[in-house]
Amino acid sequence: MDFAYSPEQADLSAHLRNWMDAKVTKAQARAWEADEGNYPVRLWNLMTEQGLHAVGLPEEYGGAGSGVMDQMIVCRELSRNLGGLSFVWGVSSFCAKSVALYAQEVMKRELLPRLAAGEIRMSIAVTEPGGGTDLLGGMRTTASKVDGGWRINGQKIWSTGAKAADYLLVLARTDPHASKPSRGVTMFLIPNPAAGLQIEAIPKLGMRSMSSCSVFLDDVFVAEDHVIGEVNRGWYQMLPTLNNERIMIAAMCAGVMDAVLEDALEYMQHREAFGRPIGQFQALQHYIADIAMWRQQASLMTNHAAWLQETGQPCGTESMMAKVVATEHAGHATDLGIQILGGMGYAQETDMQRYWRDVRLFRIGPITSEMSRNSIAESFGLPRSF
Repeated sequence: MDFAYSPEQADLSAHLRNWMDAKVTKAQARAWEADEGNYPVRLWNLMTEQGLHAVGLPEEYGGAGSGVMDQMIVCRELSRNLGGLSFVWGVSSFCAKSVALYAQEVMKRELLPRLAAGEIRMSIAVTEPGGGTDLLGGMRTTASKVDGGWRINGQKIWSTGAKAADYLLVLARTDPHASKPSRGVTMFLIPNPAAGLQIEAIPKLGMRSMSSCSVFLDDVFVAEDHVIGEVNRGWYQMLPTLNNERIMIAAMCAGVMDAVLEDALEYMQHREAFGRPIGQFQALQHYIADIAMWRQQASLMTNHAAWLQETGQPCGTESMMAKVVATEHAGHATDLGIQILGGMGYAQETDMQRYWRDVRLFRIGPITSEMSRNSIAESFGLPRSF
């Protein structure tokens, strides 16, 4: 089976790489990332001008009509220069998939063209302070039926980009008596601002201008047409979005490894020690070989998972595997990248430290490597271990 890019996909990849180097440089990414708490609106607008927000959305709603493979290519090429700031594009893209699949027609007609045109942004608000990886078992946010809609109460955490979002995709428990934690939860789209909605940024290690937030919901009213999908089946309908998110995280890490190789090789060819370029040192050559092999593994597994999802085949285990392999390899690769650059790898004037800070998150979220391994093992018939 050949998971190489088609000629059209190869053209897309090359076009985006050239555009990034001309319009969205690594130096710009360093400046945006360091501007803590200030959402990079200019970056969002550049993506809008390039038509990137339309990727993955249906043509009948103003989208580009492209599939998961094209999304993956976009994510990878953005991440080569942006690192984790490719989430500026990615978060709304994840949410848009749920809207396109499950929203009522009136909401699709209203929101998807605006998403495709970059006129509005969305953010996911799912994780809770007392739950973490135990997303369903720890869910305390509730939604109660009232005239014309629902009232939502609770708290979410680690909602990336929430302060700058026009809508939040929120998961809340609508049936407290459901027989299983995965049942009785519903997806809602909450406008921001809204009465009773409060959002606070959380200072963090990486992606500092792309705030991750605590979201407080105090009797927030949501209209009936803002229910996404079927009531009480929100978890099952969110799964395609979660698989897509894991594939995009894997693509993001492959893009970061593209950057690590590129920056390390450039440095090794020009930096001299002991009278010769450090690229002649065997130990550092081994580091390059390791990074290249890790990137290849991540690329093949990511392409495979994306192909499965695009062709409508089950991809839960494969997307989880790609996410674990890509995130862990990216962590090793960025650490070696710092080692290759030595003291300059630790300096904020270079990008290695930024790559390292960004990819460290992805062994934790959106699902930990440990929980991912549990799910992978279960897919082979082993009993649940948690």
